[in-house]
Amino acid sequence: RMALDFRDRHIVVTGGTGALGAAVVGELLVGGATCHIPYYVEAEEKNFPHRTHPRVNLIAGGNIASQTVVSRIYDGVPKLWASIHLAGGFAMKPVAETDETELVSMLRTNLVTCFLCCAAAVRAIRRGGGNGGRIVNVSARPALEPRLGAGSAAYAASKAGVAALTQALAAEVVAEGILVNAVAPSIIDTPANRQAMPKADYALWPKVEEVADVICRLAATESRIMSGAVIPLYGRA
Repeated sequence: RMALDFRDRHIVVTGGTGALGAAVVGELLVGGATCHIPYYVEAEEKNFPHRTHPRVNLIAGGNIASQTVVSRIYDGVPKLWASIHLAGGFAMKPVAETDETELVSMLRTNLVTCFLCCAAAVRAIRRGGGNGGRIVNVSARPALEPRLGAGSAAYAASKAGVAALTQALAAEVVAEGILVNAVAPSIIDTPANRQAMPKADYALWPKVEEVADVICRLAATESRIMSGAVIPLYGRA
């Protein structure tokens, strides 16, 4: 198939140095994009396959749960076209054993980071001259099927927040040509997930390249009519 056309497009990718991030950034670069990637984990940056690419701008100290940090990242991007929010985390714990600190930590990791980046992205896209733009968030299967969040309710609630935010923001900015969507994957086939679940049937899990492909299509100029969608990406799981 034809590569999507991202020439002269500036795109922020949070969590871009992770397993899914590397696949997303790889596809964006093939399409000609310039990628701005805040990172927080030094080891991920060192192993990032696209770190020396001329159109990759890695931004250190990217704790995107901080409004100040988020503003600095987006203020540094000339003419933002799209913002893709892959950063997040997972915690497994029964509700009765989850304390307030752990709950707030999960909300900050998944919902607060996404909210702050969405807000900064909308402002940056508007500064770019009103030609519209794209925002893509990552929710999760338990956000759409909350019963699957048994044993990880704080995580499920934080990702449900991302799904609601996506739909509300989409309605807020669609008239400006800013299209906001999310994907809701089941467990993605990454080395970390295989390590965590050694007995699972990996063949059923969606692959990082497959999830990346959907994300990049949502971020593309060619995507003109979909907004407010939270797309289930479950593979055969």
